[in-house]
Amino acid sequence: MKRSILFDTETTGFDPDMGDRIIEIAALELIDDLPTGEVYHVLIHPERDIPPEATKVHGFRIEDLEGKPKFSEVADGFLEFIGDSPMIAHNARFDFKFVNAELKACGREPLDYASRAIDTVEMARKKYPGLPASLDALCRRFGIDLSQRGTHNALLDCKLLAEVYVELMGGRQRGLGLAGPSRSRSMTDGINALASRLPRKMAPPTAEELQVHEAFVNTIKDAVWHRE
Repeated sequence: MKRSILFDTETTGFDPDMGDRIIEIAALELIDDLPTGEVYHVLIHPERDIPPEATKVHGFRIEDLEGKPKFSEVADGFLEFIGDSPMIAHNARFDFKFVNAELKACGREPLDYASRAIDTVEMARKKYPGLPASLDALCRRFGIDLSQRGTHNALLDCKLLAEVYVELMGGRQRGLGLAGPSRSRSMTDGINALASRLPRKMAPPTAEELQVHEAFVNTIKDAVWHRE
């Protein structure tokens, strides 16, 4: 069986080199490309403020994170969950950069991007050259329900990305076949187990706000990508 970890982060901004920090990590286990229902999810106090612009994106205010652990307090649990498995993310350089900045700050070894990263943006651009590769665009292309997606949320984004990843790997039927008869959970079971853990969030932004934000995020993330 092939184990991999699909993960996402929410942050106070776009660049850890400028002092931005992680406030949420969600990760889920895949076996043979299917979610097993095993989830790592934690909210993190960033030890700094959260700019209003960031709150508009993910809905978190610093008051929501009072009493939550610092990254240094959850680092070992996160590393134990991911083990040495490949790490799947949408625009992986962005999330790896934040995770590695946090790991370095608390004296842990960084994750090796070259040997562990699987970037679903790269996969989508190779499979559909010239077409949008945002998570929303891919969900629409594959007919994946976006009705729950208002503000950005690491756990929900992982749920959506898990379904996108199956399609990028060859489609839902191929993925279900990979699981084999011995698997106790289907793809739907794993996704539903994840969905049941989604937190309640603030009222979502308008469609216009989401469109403007997505364009801005893609611009910034592309800049981070090319600077690496």
